[in-house]
Amino acid sequence: MKISYNWLKEFIETDKTPEEISKILTGTGLEVESMEKVQAVPGGLEGLVIGYVKERSQHPNADRLSVTKVDAGTDEELQIVCGAHNVAAGQKVVVALVGTTVHPTTGEPFKINKSKIRGEVSEGMICAEDEIGLGADHAGIMVLDESAEVGAPAKDYFKLKDDYMYEIGLTPNRADAASHLGTARDIAAFLKIAVKRPDISAFKVDDTSRTIKVIVENEQAAPRYSGVTISGVEVKESPQWLKERLAVIGIRSINNIVDATNYALHDLGQPLHAFDADEISRDTVIVKNCPEGTPFVTLDGVERKLSADDLMICDGDGKPMCIGGVFGGINSGVKASTKSIFLESAWFNAVSIRKTSKRHGLKTDASFRFERGTDPDMTVFALKRAALLIQQVAGGKISSEISDNYPSPVAPFAIDVAYKTIDRLIGKRIPHGEIKDILTALEIEVVSETGEDLALKVPPYRVDITRDVDIVEEILRIYGYNNIEIPTQVRASLNNSTRPEKDSVQGLLSDLLTANGFNEIMSNSLTKSAYSSNLDEAVKILNPLSNDLDVMRQTMLYSGLEAVAYNQNRKNADLKLYEFGKVYSVEEDKYTETQRFAIFVSGATAGEQWNQKAKAVSFYNLKAIVDGLLAKLNITDFSVEDSTCSRISYGLQYKLNNKQLVKFGAVKGEALKKVDVEKEVFYADFNFDMVLKAARKNKIVYRELSKYPAVRRDLSMLIDKSVSFGQLKQIAQKAERKLLQEVNVFDVYEGGKLPAGKKSYALSFVLQDDEKTLTDKSIDSIMQKLIYNLEKEAGAEIRK
Repeated sequence: MKISYNWLKEFIETDKTPEEISKILTGTGLEVESMEKVQAVPGGLEGLVIGYVKERSQHPNADRLSVTKVDAGTDEELQIVCGAHNVAAGQKVVVALVGTTVHPTTGEPFKINKSKIRGEVSEGMICAEDEIGLGADHAGIMVLDESAEVGAPAKDYFKLKDDYMYEIGLTPNRADAASHLGTARDIAAFLKIAVKRPDISAFKVDDTSRTIKVIVENEQAAPRYSGVTISGVEVKESPQWLKERLAVIGIRSINNIVDATNYALHDLGQPLHAFDADEISRDTVIVKNCPEGTPFVTLDGVERKLSADDLMICDGDGKPMCIGGVFGGINSGVKASTKSIFLESAWFNAVSIRKTSKRHGLKTDASFRFERGTDPDMTVFALKRAALLIQQVAGGKISSEISDNYPSPVAPFAIDVAYKTIDRLIGKRIPHGEIKDILTALEIEVVSETGEDLALKVPPYRVDITRDVDIVEEILRIYGYNNIEIPTQVRASLNNSTRPEKDSVQGLLSDLLTANGFNEIMSNSLTKSAYSSNLDEAVKILNPLSNDLDVMRQTMLYSGLEAVAYNQNRKNADLKLYEFGKVYSVEEDKYTETQRFAIFVSGATAGEQWNQKAKAVSFYNLKAIVDGLLAKLNITDFSVEDSTCSRISYGLQYKLNNKQLVKFGAVKGEALKKVDVEKEVFYADFNFDMVLKAARKNKIVYRELSKYPAVRRDLSMLIDKSVSFGQLKQIAQKAERKLLQEVNVFDVYEGGKLPAGKKSYALSFVLQDDEKTLTDKSIDSIMQKLIYNLEKEAGAEIRK
């Protein structure tokens, strides 16, 4: 939000500098993100002075040029060649001296140099108004009043004032501060001075010859609707002061009527809209909803299909003229031929406006304020203020009474707050008198006071104040956060947290992956419903920003694939990525969110070198990473199963207590196609909540390395194709828990020489005793036990 320093000073009397005001605003919660000096006219008329034309003669070599002698307040007279037809001796004019850069209304700035024009020396330029940015007229040079002082800066003659523009990062809850009046209220409360409101006492109804009837059918969406008619206006260019005032805050001048409504909006925070009264059939305005799909062409020339929930301002025939509180129509607005206007000032339902604004993708100054909540008590005041301003800049007369449809007036909010609550939350005892002064300065009425409590009435425009803690916040920000001393003693309670902490485990895994060439990504938890495999279990967004962000993600897969696609489309195909995040679902009206940890690998394992070719990443590269991460956390007691699902074509899943710890494998082509990924991608999805739970059960135990040697024995066997290595490993570990240290598969064969439905595995078993050297007898006994259990439970046929 942009705020003008000079404009603010029309509401408050202060000698504070722009820098001091900036600090006050930030200290009271209206953070000033930037402050810049602004000139109402580009270039600020720097280098331009008032000159006096002493002589004028015909140029000897050009019929349309004149040679003049000009007194510009310099030591010597200047000879200036001028092409204007109206230049004459005895005139006071604006002169651009040599070296000055002038900023024309149209075109690029240019510098004035001493030069020869058709053989005659020219030492400056006598200016027309469009040549120095003061207007669009190029019919001739500007001829000034006789009272103009020769040699005086032109900026002083035209009374140009430098201004300062604040860019304020307005938080959504501070709708009351979305204007110069609202901003000035905070400054006034801090400085303990009064706010000067605009004087509207001159407003009067001239006649009622153009009364327009107002019918509000949807009072829920339009709780208050005010309007008045102004006849006999002249639509033209706005006066310079109005254009300059709006230009400082970045508002482009359109015409005097529209500029006046924009001025009132930024002045008071109340949006207004001016209709061409002659376009309102039956002299009736109807505030209602139109049927679903009704076509409507807005001011930008775009035809939009209306929703049945859109609040519309219609004429007497029911034809829509404006999307209420959001955007006007192309036919009903003010035009050059407009002679009478109907001026609207309303208080619309914030939720209704917000939904309509998002539905049509229209963000306007009006919708910005309405959807946050405007002041219901400001509509008539702003209407009178704007009407007087329009009469000032466009003429006309007030030709109707003010119509004000307000069936259910909003009462101030009643809030009770205890002094002890204020002291406890602020951490300092502020004198009760000062607390009441701050509240009064913020226009919060103190209704009654007991020894311990205050009964307050909060004005309706403060939609952000609903609880006693909000009152405490208001007191604190005006009192000053910097005025709260840091206590010499800090009391705190220490809580025992579960070890290892989530951040520690996450940091450990991140460091390990980053050290191995991975990059961490962070994706939006909002995603598109097209990615969902079960929309009934998806958490849907009620007011989505777009169709691509309409549900909470149910899997980490697609957000990671979007990052893969983004990189691959930019010639960065060799990717190793990881992400920590949450997934969301709803079952039987119960919402759940789960911590997840995802890994993505694609492309080559390493770049091409002079001594080796690039090797494509494979499933086993991903498996090594998964196993390494679990080993780092000492999570080993898991079972292994094959894994296929709607998103993975082949892979494995590790389970703890029959619950999935991680699944990983190759992403299916259908999933890749949804995100336009062309190369193969391998994906691992950890249940991070389970990882943390398993890691917390582990205890660090130190022991000496065994003094006794390990022994390896191998077995070759035929097994059914349905039997996995994980099952064999589990059988072996169950059969010998003490001495069996490792089980590995080092050969797999499936071929035509084997019986149908069979495959050959070669397993290695590592045995070790920490207390003694194993004898052949004990080793053979263990191996026989392993063979027996493998044959019995897995149907293995040991090959001799």
